[in-house]
Amino acid sequence: FKAGVKEYKLTYYTPEYETKDTDILAAFRVTPQPGVPPEEAGAAVAAESSTGTWTTVWTDGLTSLDRYKGRCYHIEAVPG
Repeated sequence: FKAGVKEYKLTYYTPEYETKDTDILAAFRVTPQPGVPPEEAGAAVAAESSTGTWTTVWTDGLTSLDRYKGRCYHIEAVPG
């Protein structure tokens, strides 16, 4: 564990998540950097496409992360 570093997958990778009719779904093709697990790469895309940021902002306390965060809930290997 590195001080000050939290893996994206701890918050944004939720393989047990079941989609709702009100969810907005998106699919991304991602090529992880060497040594980065697909779950971490997918979670990073989900985070940076939604509520993830390097900076703490004042609205963090006003919104529900669990309601608005992006989620990586399914990873499928694609040949080629």
